[in-house]
Amino acid sequence: MNDRVSNSSAMTESSAVEIEIATRRLMAALDALESAVERRRDADRDENELAARIQALGADRSRLADELDGALVKARKLERTNREISDRLDSAIVTIRSVLDTGEDG
Repeated sequence: MNDRVSNSSAMTESSAVEIEIATRRLMAALDALESAVERRRDADRDENELAARIQALGADRSRLADELDGALVKARKLERTNREISDRLDSAIVTIRSVLDTGEDG
């Protein structure tokens, strides 16, 4: 009977050691899982920030494209007005020369 108690005690100690080892492994696995979750949260946060930046860049691009379109329309109007003024000046110069030439003949 003494052997049985001795064997039972040894088994209990062995089981306790195995439980302690398993508990430590479980704690290490939980720590690793917690670290992985934190890294994933950081990656998700970075991804969300990147998506927000991309969206802001898209909005800026659209705004700049609209401004460019407006500037091109304005530039075309200015070019057209410039040509009209140039044509009028050329016509006025011709008229003035004609009047001066007529005045010198008379």
